[in-house]
Amino acid sequence: MQIYLDYSATTPTRPEAIARMQQILASDWGNPSSTHEWGQRAATVLEQARMQVAALLNALPESILFTSGGTEADNLAIMGVAQQYTQPQHLIISAVEHSAIAEPVNWLEQLGWSVTRLPVDRWGRINPLELQAALRPDTVLVSIIYGQSEVGTMQPIHTLGEIARSHGALFHTDAVQVAGRLPIDVQHLPVDLLSLSSHKLYGPQGAGALYIRPGVELRPLLMGGGQEFKRRSGTQALPAIAGFGTAAELAAQEMALEVPRLIQLRDRLFELLVDVPGLLPTGDRLHRLPHHVSFCAQQADGEMLSGKTIARQMNLAGIAISAGSACHSGKSTPSPVLLAMGYDERTAQGAIRFTLGRHTTAADIDWVAMVLQQVLVRLTPRLAFSEV
Repeated sequence: MQIYLDYSATTPTRPEAIARMQQILASDWGNPSSTHEWGQRAATVLEQARMQVAALLNALPESILFTSGGTEADNLAIMGVAQQYTQPQHLIISAVEHSAIAEPVNWLEQLGWSVTRLPVDRWGRINPLELQAALRPDTVLVSIIYGQSEVGTMQPIHTLGEIARSHGALFHTDAVQVAGRLPIDVQHLPVDLLSLSSHKLYGPQGAGALYIRPGVELRPLLMGGGQEFKRRSGTQALPAIAGFGTAAELAAQEMALEVPRLIQLRDRLFELLVDVPGLLPTGDRLHRLPHHVSFCAQQADGEMLSGKTIARQMNLAGIAISAGSACHSGKSTPSPVLLAMGYDERTAQGAIRFTLGRHTTAADIDWVAMVLQQVLVRLTPRLAFSEV
């Protein structure tokens, strides 16, 4: 039995998106910037995809800028704002941002920018009062992740965005884990910039988008031919973008039924594992991504049990999950997200994540829970597990 529970890392490209991509590769492969018939057919494909992605957010099509993925969208949001200033300013992020935000912000800090990293509580949530207190006259941008990929916690984005807006600072959110999984309406959500990624919602890898509220100025990271409204030069990856558009349209159509199904499966897995000795649930259970389950594993004597070890053992059983720690230079390091949430280094190195998707069934959930307990019994024989 093969079970894939790593949908937050990437989703399988849905057949409808693949068919659309094949059509573009075979028939509508022109350069959208060309004025002849082939180019104009390609331009029509591009703008159709733009409308499909815009509809997912209830946005104007011209507010959607296509990128190579969520990382580029995040970088463009941060650096596109920062590069407008000749002198370093102040920006605010959370302590649990994705590296696609944290790394460019670290670089700006080295250039003299002032950075405030808002703390989170034990469940990974920001207190909006912390943002209110951190705002300064020179705060030009606030960037807070919408749904955290490692622990599943969702932030109070509407409240945070309103606080930033009342101060006059631009507000960006990385919604890569949310878009296509939960409704987003940028006509009511107080965001100026919002990142999303094709391969998180059953589109192909290599395509993403940045929503830019009309009137917001950004400096381009890539300069050249002036594509994407002169904000992102380079010939667009038309097949990937077309597949992205198809996946976005279908995600919007299916969301009303898919979200409650995923929540039911998510809660089922939590309930099956929550009382297992040595497993500590992580993240906010109430304010949580609908498809996300996460734990930290510990040995009975408090020694570290690596999440990577558990993930490898699950893989040998035909089950794909994710370890919550990163590996740098061959050394396993604890997750900065879990450290920011107050976990000690040993516990943080035991992080594991299960993320569910379109193909996940209740039978899959029951099997995975049973196999995980068997794996933990082998790895931690001193713990007294319930019968599996």
